[in-house]
Amino acid sequence: MKKDQYLEKEQNYFSNIRYDVISLIPSNPDQKILEVGAGSGNTLVYLKENHIASHVAGIELMKIPNSNQENVLINSFQIANIENEDILAPEEYFDVILCADVLEHLVDPWSAIQKISRHLKKDGLVIVSIPNLREWKTVGKVIFKGEFNYQTQGGIMDKTHLRFFCKKNVRALLTTDQLTPVFSVPNFMLKSVPEGRKRKLINLMSFRIFEDFLTVQYLFIAKKK
Repeated sequence: MKKDQYLEKEQNYFSNIRYDVISLIPSNPDQKILEVGAGSGNTLVYLKENHIASHVAGIELMKIPNSNQENVLINSFQIANIENEDILAPEEYFDVILCADVLEHLVDPWSAIQKISRHLKKDGLVIVSIPNLREWKTVGKVIFKGEFNYQTQGGIMDKTHLRFFCKKNVRALLTTDQLTPVFSVPNFMLKSVPEGRKRKLINLMSFRIFEDFLTVQYLFIAKKK
């Protein structure tokens, strides 16, 4: 991960509150939540303000000026590269760990998942969102236009993505000696993603046959054994 490439991105890349991921968090106001790739810290502040967690912590690659990274509601915020630095928290400490559009940016997401899992309680959850390379527009550009162009401001072909996944690959990534995938959903099927209504309708009318091709992003939940 190179910090310089992230300097090209617009501020909202780091500041969006991840309502889609939040919608999958169990209801337990006493839980402890860690967000890996916490950006400006806005999601963590939302979790605390809305009593979704009693303790929130974040890890982000770089310091973002004039952001919520130092908000007093956040219990701890670490500036670190998750791939080569330790997580400054006890093992088996968190009830939920969020990885919202993070793992595809890593050189070795498989090792990162192993590291993250050590800080998760037994029966705790890792909630992950990852872009789906099989989405029809992305596949169509490769097959029919011969294009594999990277984008600066995000999307499936974000230039900061180092790894690419389809649904089966995400499931394999989260199937480890510590984790078992227990749930998955296309992002457009969530109520918190209203812009996905058209794809949801097409998916239901086609009996979900083309679901993989309609999905821009998959959300997974894996449980610690």
